[in-house]
Amino acid sequence: MDAIANVNMKLLQTFLAVAEQGSFRLAAETLHRSHSAISAQIMQLEAQLDVRLFERTTRNVKLTEEGLQLHDSAQRALYELQLGLRRIRESADIKRGQLSLAASSNLASIYLPKVLAEFVETHPQIAVTVSELTSRELFEAVRNKKVDFAIGPETDDDTLNFETILIEPLLALVPTRFAAAQRDSITLGELVRLPVLLSSSATAIRNCLEAALREQGLSIASRFQFIQAQTLIAMAEAGLGVAILPASSLTKAHAPTARIIPIVPAIRRKMALITLPNQKLSPAAARLADKIVRDVREAANYHPA
Repeated sequence: MDAIANVNMKLLQTFLAVAEQGSFRLAAETLHRSHSAISAQIMQLEAQLDVRLFERTTRNVKLTEEGLQLHDSAQRALYELQLGLRRIRESADIKRGQLSLAASSNLASIYLPKVLAEFVETHPQIAVTVSELTSRELFEAVRNKKVDFAIGPETDDDTLNFETILIEPLLALVPTRFAAAQRDSITLGELVRLPVLLSSSATAIRNCLEAALREQGLSIASRFQFIQAQTLIAMAEAGLGVAILPASSLTKAHAPTARIIPIVPAIRRKMALITLPNQKLSPAAARLADKIVRDVREAANYHPA
C-alpha cells in the first residue's frame, strides 16, 4: 500500500507517453526530457508496483498484461482529474473577472436593466462594462474586439455571428393633430406625405425603414433626425412630426397628444446577440450572454423555431 501511495502523477504521465508512443526515445522527445530520465522513471514505477509494465526489444516496447491494465486505469484517472480541474477553473472564472458588452440604446434601456441587476447581484466579483452605441459603432466594437459581445440589430453581415433574441414591428407614433392619427393602420405611401421624424442614418432603424421604402419606390425628406428613441417620442408627442420606432421603444409613449398606429404591410426588425464567428466567450461572458438571450426572449415572448 505504501509503495502504491508513492506513485505520483509525473510517473503516470511518463508511463502513458511511453505506452502511446511505443518508444522510450519518442516519449522523451514528446516530454522534452532525456532518454535516460524516461527509462529511470519507468523503472521507478515498475519497482514501486513490483511488476513489469513493458516488454522491451531492440526495436520497440510493448505493454505487458499488467501494463495494459494500468494504461486503461491511468487514462481514466487522468481524464477525470483534468475534467475536475477544468470545472474548478471555469467555476472560478465565472465568479470573478471582468467583461464588456455593447448594446443599442433601445435594448439597453428596456431589457438590460433587470438582466444586469440580477447578474451583478449573483456575480458581485465580476466587473461588467456596458457601452451604449449606434449599430455602426456596435458592429465595429465587436470586430475590433473592444467588447466581448454585443446586443443589437441583426443584419446580413457575414463577418459577424447573430443569434436572434427578438423580432418586432416598426410602428408609427402619429401626433393627434394629423387626421391620420384616427386611422387603425397606415401605409408607407401615406406616411411619406406627412412630416416624418427620422432616426440617424447610423442607426439600424433608419436602415430598416429605408430598405422598406426602396422596395416600394418611395423616399422621405425630413428636416429632423435624432439618435435616441426617447427624443423621437418627445418630438412626436409635441406635434412636430411622425416618429417611426420599434414596438418596444413605444412602450415609453404615453402622452395623449400622439397615437401609436401599425404600419401596413408590417416592417419588422430583428435584434440579436452579436459575436465574432467561432468566438469562444470567457465563462463569465458566456454566462451573461446566455442570461440575456434567455431573459430577453422570455420578455419579448419570442420562441425561435
